[in-house]
Amino acid sequence: MEPSSETGMEPPLSQETFEDLWSLLPDPLQTGTGQMENFAEFSEYPLAPDMTVLQEGLMGNTVPTVTSSAVPSTEDYAGSYGLKLEFQQNGTAKSVTCTYSTDLNKLFCQLAKTCPLLVRVERPPPLGSILRATAVYKKSEHVAEVVKRCPHHERSVEPGDDPAPPSHLMRVEGNSKAYYMEDVGTGRHSVCVPYEGPQVGTECTTVLYNYMCNSSCMGGMNRRPILTIITLESPEGLLLGRRCFEVRVCACPGRDRRTEEDNCTKKRGLKPNGKRELSHPPSSDPPLPKKRLVEEDDEETFTLLIKGRSRYEMIKKLNDALELQESLDQQKLSIKCRKCRDEIKPKKGKKLLVKDELQDSE
Repeated sequence: MEPSSETGMEPPLSQETFEDLWSLLPDPLQTGTGQMENFAEFSEYPLAPDMTVLQEGLMGNTVPTVTSSAVPSTEDYAGSYGLKLEFQQNGTAKSVTCTYSTDLNKLFCQLAKTCPLLVRVERPPPLGSILRATAVYKKSEHVAEVVKRCPHHERSVEPGDDPAPPSHLMRVEGNSKAYYMEDVGTGRHSVCVPYEGPQVGTECTTVLYNYMCNSSCMGGMNRRPILTIITLESPEGLLLGRRCFEVRVCACPGRDRRTEEDNCTKKRGLKPNGKRELSHPPSSDPPLPKKRLVEEDDEETFTLLIKGRSRYEMIKKLNDALELQESLDQQKLSIKCRKCRDEIKPKKGKKLLVKDELQDSE
């Protein structure tokens, strides 16, 4: 194509030439690896505006994937391959480093400790599929922010040859094929591993994840709850399944899990055994009066004006009966004290002299 003599610029491509060039590119809507084998030789042609390029490593070729949304979805989607996640049941002992609560759908783990994730599918996905893990904030006011490590842990020197960028929160342990990405549009961090089928005699694929910053770190998560999104994607970047769970990185996972489960149980009005607890138990008895803060003095005297002789005589008899009862109670108390005193035996054979006996002896 010769440049124009007037402007010195090449004229735009004709519609026929553009269609011929575009027809050479593979169809991103088809699955499988046959369409991607010769994609590298067409790398000089630009991709569509809504596409971005993954790093090298899955199949030895450059693989396109659809750019993630600005607000990623956290809805569970099993997809046609029946994606499911499972966790090891480690209990709530004080020594555990990673434990999962089924009731809360929440993972509790320590900093930089191994968190095994079991991935189960009903049928194998296309060859070359990947598992992507992305951390996002749970609350809507923070969901637009990128989850990063705090400046302190980001600057810390980690042992070994870690290929992950220092600002990435999540790591994959024991997999040399793992690679870390940062979305060009949203800046979100993710870590991807090739999907590998279960080994012989097992039903799940195990991926080991690490969380490299505490949930309470200032300048990082800063006590803001986070979610981990696990997506199963085809070699072309099409979503095949999605699962989501909450994560808390803390010093004592077992204790924090027990505390949050108890708080959730109380909030739902359930007893520890799972039965619903009545907030206001029914009772036929009238409510008891409040206890008086200051008791009345029994020695205080009151004057009462009574109208009518008969009413006065009746109240007088009642008052005389109360005074007689009080006198009898005092006598009984004095007799009881005397009996207790008489029962006291003297030590070493000596007789215990009472005041009345001392007067008689004189």
